[in-house]
Amino acid sequence: MDDPGDTAIALLVVSTRVMPTYVLLTTFTQEGIENVRDSPERTEHAKDLVESLGGTWKDFFVTMGRYDGVVIADFPDDATAARAVLELAESGNVTTETLRAFTLEEFRDIIDAMS
Repeated sequence: MDDPGDTAIALLVVSTRVMPTYVLLTTFTQEGIENVRDSPERTEHAKDLVESLGGTWKDFFVTMGRYDGVVIADFPDDATAARAVLELAESGNVTTETLRAFTLEEFRDIIDAMS
């Protein structure tokens, strides 16, 4: 019989599931460029949107070249990522191209599964 003074040790299993990462390539629409001075505030709203959908806003860059901006974000699944992108595009200020990104570890798992 256990001594009542013994302390029970409980193990807590925590899920280490990592959310998929997405790269959102953004381009200003005519409306977006006409209101470019509001863009930093719109970017903050985009970040809030991502987080309200259970995503994680990882980084944002203004870029030169074919795209005007790049967002790196994690989402629980493809449907949530699609919803976020559609809501961002609905504003009329940007168009987007969305890429599913894989970490090196995920890439190794994909390659290992090819065997």
